Amino acid sequence: MLEQSASPSGATVPGSFGAVALLLLAAGASTRMGQPKQLLLYRGRTLLRHAAETAVATGCAPVVLVTGAVHEALAAEVTGLPVQVVHNPEWETGMASSIRAGLAALANAKPSAVLIMLSDQPLVTPELLRQLVAQQQETHAPVVAAAYGDTLGVPAVFDQTMLAALGQLQGIQGANRLIASLGAAVGRVDFPAGLLDVDTPEQYAALLER
Repeated sequence: MLEQSASPSGATVPGSFGAVALLLLAAGASTRMGQPKQLLLYRGRTLLRHAAETAVATGCAPVVLVTGAVHEALAAEVTGLPVQVVHNPEWETGMASSIRAGLAALANAKPSAVLIMLSDQPLVTPELLRQLVAQQQETHAPVVAAAYGDTLGVPAVFDQTMLAALGQLQGIQGANRLIASLGAAVGRVDFPAGLLDVDTPEQYAALLER
């Protein structure tokens, strides 16, 4: 059974995308980093707090944080933010289970679309996320994804018609697998900074040197 908790609701953001929900995935064990990367410091706060504040600033609602290997420490990091925290007890099976856990938490909200983002992409900005959402809402594309290098991937916005397919992903399959399967139907927003994520000590050092 999924554990859920909710923090107090925040103020409405002007121009917010209230019909678009947001999943912030942070369930991994950070094996390549050797410590929970979600709790590494960046610009005076942890990567997770930074990501959660970025998520809230979009105006999407609800915002759901999915934890896994680390739960209590991550839940504490979003104290005071309008973020619902869901623990995925099956996190070891791969990212697909975290997506399913997040979607289950959104079942009653019936969002028109869902934005998925990760906690280890600290160069993601509220402006980028709003651009992804705005393009999806205007074009009604099944998915609008960030484009970096040769990748179309998360952060990405999935129309409600794609949520069943997201829920059918298995094991280590992440949202990028579904994005790739849709080919030219996917909208794109350029995000060259997406090439830097934080999986290893070397990547963390590169982030701090920017």
